[in-house]
Amino acid sequence: MALTHYRTCPLCEATCGLEISHEDGEVGRIRGDRDDVFSHGYICPKGSTLGKLENDPDRLRTPLVKRNGIHEAATWDEAFALIEEKLTAIVANHGPDAIGLYLGNPNVHSMSGVLYTKALVKMLRTRNIFSAATVDQMPKHVSSGYMFGHPDLIPVPDLDRTSYLLMLGANPHESNGSLATAPDWPGRLAAISERGGKVVVVDPRATKTAKMSDEHIPIRPGTDALFLFALAQVIFEEDLVDLGHLTDVVNGVDELALAVVPFDPESVEVATGVPATTTRRIARELAAAGSAAVYGRIGTHTAEFGTMASWMVDVLNTITGNLDARGGAMFSRPAHEQPRSRRQFQVGRWTTRVRGLPETRGELPVSALAEEILEPGEGQISALITIAGNPILSTPDSDRLDEAFASLDFMVSLDIYLNETTRHADVILPGTTPLQRPHYDFAFYGLSVKNIANYSPAMFEPPNGWLDEWQVLLRLAASITGQGSKPDLETLDDAVFGTMVGSVVANPTSPIHGRSPEEIFAATDGGRGPERMLDFLVRTGPYGEGYGRDPEGLSLQRLRESPHGIDLGQMEPRFPADLCTPLGTVELAPPDLLADVDRLRGLLERVSNDGFVLIGRRDVRSNNSWMHNVDVLVRGRDRCTLQINSADATRIGLSPGDRAKVSSATGTVMAPVEVTDDIMAGVVSLPHGWGHDLDGSNLSVASVRPGVNTNRLSTGAMDPLSGNAVLNGIPVEVVPA
Repeated sequence: MALTHYRTCPLCEATCGLEISHEDGEVGRIRGDRDDVFSHGYICPKGSTLGKLENDPDRLRTPLVKRNGIHEAATWDEAFALIEEKLTAIVANHGPDAIGLYLGNPNVHSMSGVLYTKALVKMLRTRNIFSAATVDQMPKHVSSGYMFGHPDLIPVPDLDRTSYLLMLGANPHESNGSLATAPDWPGRLAAISERGGKVVVVDPRATKTAKMSDEHIPIRPGTDALFLFALAQVIFEEDLVDLGHLTDVVNGVDELALAVVPFDPESVEVATGVPATTTRRIARELAAAGSAAVYGRIGTHTAEFGTMASWMVDVLNTITGNLDARGGAMFSRPAHEQPRSRRQFQVGRWTTRVRGLPETRGELPVSALAEEILEPGEGQISALITIAGNPILSTPDSDRLDEAFASLDFMVSLDIYLNETTRHADVILPGTTPLQRPHYDFAFYGLSVKNIANYSPAMFEPPNGWLDEWQVLLRLAASITGQGSKPDLETLDDAVFGTMVGSVVANPTSPIHGRSPEEIFAATDGGRGPERMLDFLVRTGPYGEGYGRDPEGLSLQRLRESPHGIDLGQMEPRFPADLCTPLGTVELAPPDLLADVDRLRGLLERVSNDGFVLIGRRDVRSNNSWMHNVDVLVRGRDRCTLQINSADATRIGLSPGDRAKVSSATGTVMAPVEVTDDIMAGVVSLPHGWGHDLDGSNLSVASVRPGVNTNRLSTGAMDPLSGNAVLNGIPVEVVPA
């Protein structure tokens, strides 16, 4: 008999609800869950392919061990015995920093990935932690840390109530949104215009989002910070500043007013390509709107001045009275949130070995990973662990990184595929599929435009003898740290959970402060693994039942009983109570950010109109590098093309369908040409995550339509404030191939 299963889609940040029919272990129809409290039936093409991913013949179904250069099937015990032998020796001889760890984007889509990689990092004791965060989003963490006191206290646009949305470097019609969780961005954006509001998109391309907006403003790549500074300059110059309900808790207004003086619209016009009259008009519209939100995403972050742009986004939200205000830029309150203490946000608690690049939020810039492996000397990374990531395709200067991975003494990967990165691994530990594990969006409910809680139990049981992700991570940590390759996982898990309980019980602001940890431990639901932690975090969260304190509050059981999710209401103002800066204030002019203003002024003189610059782009059927092996998502037209303006194409002798040679300081690719006036003159675009043509991987679908790896063209340059990679505005030469 066919059964119906409801779950949240784990493939992107939108958290759409799915209705999945299945019978005898086979996935049938997948459609949007019309009763989901958040998505109301909305679904993108990716969500309907979970069954394809589940049954992909290329998906790993056993650990692999490399013998004589060939990956061969192995048992779990064989795999972990080899890991123990090799990595304990490396740590004994060179110390824990000889092991590097790379965490890929899919970790934040997994309960175990969010909860148990923290335990792995703590047990490894290495400072060489890298992740996808320094590929696309670290500027937001840094600016939020300085302004609000915590790097994860990130404001999101109140899409459903705003009357004016200014959006830069984002294309949610294709990406489904990012650092602002919402199903059906297209519908939500259309609703703004339908209720008499306005959506303005600032982007070098006339993206699908830009075409559906009320106004599209083209801008030269890499100059978003200049445009945002100019908006702020107009607001100060014309005395339009309004701090709203935060008037008494905003520091640094005078310092900021002085800092923006050089960036008047007329001074930045040549660099940005945005007419001064347009900049002044947008500034006035922002200030005059009944409610407004400025939202900047990946196009603004993956640039030389990513942190400056991210900072100025929230400066504008603040000085127009729209920070923490309904219809403005607000802060989610997720069901699992725990109290945050006030502290001074810091970067640079340690640095990279080769260039002395600072740590941010516990990790180092991934742009430095290759040199930390290749450069000889004390502290050199000689072993690497990658977890659910494909940095060979998704991080800068890919050719050099490929060389670096090939030189490692030992490498371990946790992944579902033998791909461009894991082909270097000596051991590959396979993960469960999305339908074989429970799901709750720890990361994205903290960035949601509406407060939601939704839990999905596992739909299928993994095969007998299969290790769940949390078990793999704990066993990996034990194997490396001298606890043996066959540890008592229940005891280890109890220790990890006990540490969490002890920390919350000891917190004076916790609803269970002073309670017996043993009592809490015994009363928590979910058995072992991430579900137990979820129950604990939800019960001690802002809507939780508090272990008897509020019988009507949330628990894992309440979530189980609500397969379509629980609507916890619209975002509400949270400041000043939830500010985490030492003084409990919004810091509008942090000294470390002010110190970078002179560097930004240099951009006014440096921007050139000669040559081409490269930008990336997204496609709704793609998700970084790992959805290209699903046949239904890569059918049809070629999506990995070089987009070029028609005037530029004519000038250099390119026609539609030709192949172009694109070269940067670090590499060259050949790509088919797509001529379009949707892109500014002097700008070309290649999508991110392609390049499935490397020997040694096993991706039968992706290898047929491999595309080209745009990260071969990225130079390893980074935003110095955050360590984030510069992937937009890269100077390139384009000629017929």
